[in-house]
Amino acid sequence: MGLAAFQSPGRFYRGNIHTHSTRSDGALTPDFVCKAYAEKGYDFLCLSDHFLEQYGYPVVDTATYRTESFTTILGAELHAPENSQKELWHILACGLPGDFAPLGEGETGVDLARRAVEAGAFVGIAHPQWSSLTIEDGRALAGIAHTVEIYNTGCDVENVRGDGTYLLDQLLSEGHRLTGYAADDAHFKTPDAFGGWMMVKAEDNTPEALLAAMKAGQFYSSRGPVIEDISIDGETLRVRSSPVSGACIVGRGSRAVYRGAPGMVEADLPLERFAGDWCRVMVMDETGRQAWSNPIHL
Repeated sequence: MGLAAFQSPGRFYRGNIHTHSTRSDGALTPDFVCKAYAEKGYDFLCLSDHFLEQYGYPVVDTATYRTESFTTILGAELHAPENSQKELWHILACGLPGDFAPLGEGETGVDLARRAVEAGAFVGIAHPQWSSLTIEDGRALAGIAHTVEIYNTGCDVENVRGDGTYLLDQLLSEGHRLTGYAADDAHFKTPDAFGGWMMVKAEDNTPEALLAAMKAGQFYSSRGPVIEDISIDGETLRVRSSPVSGACIVGRGSRAVYRGAPGMVEADLPLERFAGDWCRVMVMDETGRQAWSNPIHL
């Protein structure tokens, strides 16, 4: 799955699928949020306001903000009882229909996630570290959701709880096939925008093509570095990137290999330790910003 982004046809489109506006608890109106991302060079945005009764269960129609070079995908951050911390679930649903029904009586977070998938959405487990989600929480959604939020800019800025790789890796080690995406969760009340994004490989910058690519795992995520290519030749993985200071593969438990050099643009990494299992590729620049591949199942 982690190689799909580099083997499939099309080009990479940069986007953020977790963002808020004044339709829930954000500081900017939907038009200003879309304009801000378009002006920063993003190709697409999903405005994912909180799907709660107090906000009128919004699935904000952002279609009017689309241009020839910028598209939007309808979505929402879904909530229902209750995770292991006795709090509401936070479930990212990118690609919802505008008439997605409000929370039903007795509907749980698991029920709501399943209904979002059935409605055609790309569904993610949002900010697991911020929510202190346990492995049991992950298991509850692992057979339904497509992906785990492995980096959240807002959570990193506000309370240094932005890294969700711990949950993804535990679920991968239990055999679940999930991808990992980075996003902002921007509310524009702090410097929480433009810090983490997806690079989706699709043939067209349309909601339909982007969603199909996301569900197929045809993307990688980044905070800055560009991954140009990942390929496997025998027992060696080669990663090509923008200039970075290091590259590594991580897998089950403590399994990892690393190569580093200032300004490195290519690295060969041995795969022996990951044979018959899963691994992920990361590159890191001199400022500590990362880019992450999706999991690769060997």
